[in-house]
Amino acid sequence: MKKKVLTLAAFGGLAVASATAAQLTAEDYCDLKKCVPAGIGEMRPLADGKTYSMVSKDGRKIDIYSYETGKKTGTLFDLDAVKGDVKIESFNGYQVSDNGRKILLWTDVKGIWRYSFTAEYYVYDTMRSTMQRVSEKGAQRGATMSHDGLRVAYVRDNNIFISNLDYRTDIAVTTDGAVNKITNGAPDWVYEEEFGVQCTLCWSGDDQTLAFVKWNETDVPAYSFDDYRSYCDKDPLGDPYPQSFTYKYPLPGYPNSRVSVHAYDLNSRVTKEMELQLGKDDYVPDIQFDGKGERLMVMKLNRDQNDLRIYSVNTGSTVATQVYSEQSKAWIDNDIYRMVSYGNESFVIASDRSGWTHLYEYGYNGRQLRQISSGDFNVTDYYGKSAAGTHFVQTTKLGAVNRNVASIDAKGVVKLLHDTPGWESCAFSKDMTYYVRTWSDVNTPPQYTVWSTQGKKITDLEMNAAYASKYASAPKFELTTVKNDQGADMDAMIMKPSGFSESGKYPLMMYQYNGPGSQQVTNKWHLDGLNYIAQSGYVVACVDGRGTGGRSAEWRNCVYMHLGKYETQDQIAGANAIARMAFVDADRMSLFGWSYGGYMTLMEMSAENTPFKCGVAMAAVTDWRWYDSIYTERFMRTPAQNEAGYEESSAIARSHRLKGRLLIMSGSSDDNVHFYNTLKYTSKLSYEGRMFDMMIFTGMDHSLRTCNARTQLYRKVADFLDTNLK
Repeated sequence: MKKKVLTLAAFGGLAVASATAAQLTAEDYCDLKKCVPAGIGEMRPLADGKTYSMVSKDGRKIDIYSYETGKKTGTLFDLDAVKGDVKIESFNGYQVSDNGRKILLWTDVKGIWRYSFTAEYYVYDTMRSTMQRVSEKGAQRGATMSHDGLRVAYVRDNNIFISNLDYRTDIAVTTDGAVNKITNGAPDWVYEEEFGVQCTLCWSGDDQTLAFVKWNETDVPAYSFDDYRSYCDKDPLGDPYPQSFTYKYPLPGYPNSRVSVHAYDLNSRVTKEMELQLGKDDYVPDIQFDGKGERLMVMKLNRDQNDLRIYSVNTGSTVATQVYSEQSKAWIDNDIYRMVSYGNESFVIASDRSGWTHLYEYGYNGRQLRQISSGDFNVTDYYGKSAAGTHFVQTTKLGAVNRNVASIDAKGVVKLLHDTPGWESCAFSKDMTYYVRTWSDVNTPPQYTVWSTQGKKITDLEMNAAYASKYASAPKFELTTVKNDQGADMDAMIMKPSGFSESGKYPLMMYQYNGPGSQQVTNKWHLDGLNYIAQSGYVVACVDGRGTGGRSAEWRNCVYMHLGKYETQDQIAGANAIARMAFVDADRMSLFGWSYGGYMTLMEMSAENTPFKCGVAMAAVTDWRWYDSIYTERFMRTPAQNEAGYEESSAIARSHRLKGRLLIMSGSSDDNVHFYNTLKYTSKLSYEGRMFDMMIFTGMDHSLRTCNARTQLYRKVADFLDTNLK
């Protein structure tokens, strides 16, 4: 790309950008191979509690490292040391059996949806240094190895199979699987997207029972779209007749898949359905065995997602006993209740019943044993409990924009492992005596270090020094707060343009997402196309208003049943507050959002008091009646239950009030927020005689992670702003 030197004249009074910052191109900020900081590879704590495994930098080995010294102590697997006729050239991931004797590896990955994939799976015998295929009959999905490493369960063609590695046989657990009708073990589209479920194959502790969920999506309406090839494909002109893609996608109020929970007994080869009294509209967002591997723990959630039950199930008798229940006047957040850990004698689960997210311990008889944490802060992740009874958690103890890991002792005393503001997470050893710490803040790229829980730093793994040097001159966010119209403080961050001068007057671009429970304003490293927009001469700002996460349940839940209402009010209030800053030109304000943020762009530009001259909406939901059932109904219930709320929250219903110039963009193969949303909205604009700009990413999905799509997107955003704000 030709380097662009920004001049004073180019921006009608803007300060000159620094020469160093101008050396960074759109690709440096947007290309996912260039802009992402270095990581430490795939790290797994091993069973001894003192070591962890990590894939080597060349991707050919799985090495063993000591927590105590931070040094390599051995090699668990080496592609070049495999004996026998069966070998592979590379691998994408792995699972180690509990006894460490077998390693399940997968390669030739082909994506299905956001998380799921099919692959060729192999099992490596660490004693013999030999490898064998899990199955010769085609790619598998969701393969999981038994604890003893003797069997692998997997899904193929919507059916479940168990491969016996010693006898080299495949046993069909189910035979009724059919595309767009029945799927066993692996979820339907909406479960994967909104509950994060990838596979439900669960081995009991003795490896004699395999539990799973079955989805019957026969009654779910099908959605179809033409899937055009992009120039990222090997043969971009090879589709003179475009392929039509069809899959099951439930809209609000329409039938969902009916689910049931089953257990297969390996000795009798009999499959039984568990007695959970699941209604046709109930969800099962999670199943797993308890710490002893004896009880099957099943979560059941009603369709309104405000009534959660957990059952302990005897897979032999199929009898289910309720051990937990929770109800909410709004919704029960899936990020909270899936923060659950089943131990040998009790389980720990998170709840925001107090107004803040905290941990509670229950016995398997259903009795609450204790509240583990309390206070005006949230627990945002649970790592586990040490032998001494100390719990380790991630918290907002230092404020909503920060994440800090803490220990909680038996008396409920919370102690931060590090009291440094920023964004911290930890990966603990099996015995909770060591951890790998990841930390960053708005000025510092991620740093990876090894520590003991006694407070001793063991070693540095990756400090991203070269990366930090490369982006030293790049614009960076500064954290602050602004007030909404009710006088409440909202977390905000502002990025000033390259070559910033206090005496300059700069155009403003507000960026938002704003989906319920989400957070954009965070004290962690940010580097993407927004930095490129700032380098191009714009003040970039972001505000987390009502409905966003990290704060109290009341702050988040106020948007219930009327999405877009308070979020729009707070975004406009935040933009006006930032526009009053001396270096912002209030006559040149714009906004940009992606997905829920794209929806917010349309809502804000059609508000009666909108201050925005132009806006960009990428992959926007334009009416909630056209998005998936689980996400939408969580916050809005069904259209029949909340007709007024759906109408009030519809962007297309208020298109006649759209002000300023709009750029609307979408991927033509977006399986998440369908291109239909963009087409319907722009059709109505044309019907109303309104002018707009539009850009389509042919063959691209919701995230634009392939080819040069993200670079092109932000180039287009910069070009659009230049055209309309100068």
